Amino acid sequence: MNMPDQHIARKRFGQNFLHDAGVIQHIIDVIHPQPGQRLVEIGPGRGALTCPLLQKIGVLDVVELDRDLIPLLHQACAGLGELRIHSADALKFDFASLAGNERLRIVGNLPYNISTPLLFHLLDQASVIQDMHFMLQKEVVDRMAAAPGDPAYGRLSVMLQYRCKIAKLFTVGSGAFTPAPKVESAIVRLVPYDKPPIKVTNDGNFARVVRQAFSQRRKTLRNNLKGLMTSEQLSTLGIDAGLRAEVLSLEQFARISNALGELD
Repeated sequence: MNMPDQHIARKRFGQNFLHDAGVIQHIIDVIHPQPGQRLVEIGPGRGALTCPLLQKIGVLDVVELDRDLIPLLHQACAGLGELRIHSADALKFDFASLAGNERLRIVGNLPYNISTPLLFHLLDQASVIQDMHFMLQKEVVDRMAAAPGDPAYGRLSVMLQYRCKIAKLFTVGSGAFTPAPKVESAIVRLVPYDKPPIKVTNDGNFARVVRQAFSQRRKTLRNNLKGLMTSEQLSTLGIDAGLRAEVLSLEQFARISNALGELD
């Protein structure tokens, strides 16, 4: 069902409305929603994904900040199923409150200006999340999925890959949106780990090490970790202090953070 066009995209909400039918179908296919699953859509906008998702599963929760869109969503989805609209800021929303016996499947075309803090907000509630499918700025997805040694590899890569299995699914051109953004987008799948792929004894120390190691990308661990760990201590862990953070694996970051805990 087509969404009414009388709502103008608002820059302050970072709104770019998806309209390309082929892209919409491709996204629905990779999400593969099934009746009985607990799906939550963040930022439904004009309902481009909302309507086909609701048709597939019958009941859908959506979190929408722009109150002017709410009557339009009800109009667009009339007769398709039970649409439960939560008028709220996704950055502050308690997603765990929507989880019943089934873990949540979360989807959305995320505003670029809040994508990173929103990802971390969701990971704080990862115990109730089965998976997440998001449309994000392609550059952000490249950073999320980057491997050690890749120029895009950084703090976001390490912190997300510690918590989730990440897969970049496909790229979406700017012409698929109204208004067209100045950047390409991409679809990414995140599946939170029940058990992380590395052993970390203290999450706070791990976050601290990763943040400080990447604080100045062109500098070595010797410089960036000064005050946390000496070159000699890094050497005893089998890590060269002359390396830059961008070449370290998750396991090496864990080794440093676990050793830091032993020093405290």
